Amino acid sequence: MSSPPYITWETPDSLADEAIRLLDEIMRSNGKVKRGVNETTKSVERGSAKLVYIARDVNPPEIVMHLPHLCEEKGIPYLFVPSKKELGKAAGIERPASSVAVVDAGEAVSRLEKIIQMIKEFRLTKK
Repeated sequence: MSSPPYITWETPDSLADEAIRLLDEIMRSNGKVKRGVNETTKSVERGSAKLVYIARDVNPPEIVMHLPHLCEEKGIPYLFVPSKKELGKAAGIERPASSVAVVDAGEAVSRLEKIIQMIKEFRLTKK
């Protein structure tokens, strides 16, 4: 299966899994996230997003196609996760989520920083 056109880099499964576990921890530690494309976009534009999750299975892809470029422009790290359903669940909602932005990691700040560093290192090695 080919990647959707908005996938600007392939997130390794191990990194995506670790990031989903982090999101779940953020939700349990009173962190703050923005769910959905509109809220994610606003938090990126305002510079309040610390990390952006984008689901790979969004259809039509145009819904989230702008997010990687916007994150690059604003210097906000982002990654791709396999499923909207899994992303929504980790973000504390019963519905699928196309994207999620971490605004406050709560007590999981050090794990957030670790994931961001892993993203940077992985992307540097792939250039």
